Amino acid sequence: MAIVLRLDRVMADRKMSLKELSERVGIANVNLSKIKTGKVSAIRFSTLDAICVALDCQPGDILEHRPDEGGDGGTPPPHGAPS
Repeated sequence: MAIVLRLDRVMADRKMSLKELSERVGIANVNLSKIKTGKVSAIRFSTLDAICVALDCQPGDILEHRPDEGGDGGTPPPHGAPS
């Protein structure tokens, strides 16, 4: 399973620079750059919320799920389903 960050695409659609988004969100430019390039393994909900507010978008506009090519990526069964 791979989660792909599409922040660069949403920023381009909104014609917003990294510097402007950084100022609106209140996060360091270098940290926002890491999010933009996908070089993070986690993102706080509060950060995601601030980015969505600044860009007037939904989390699904920024995050994309791409399944592994070899199968389901080890995704566990839904809650309550037999494993």
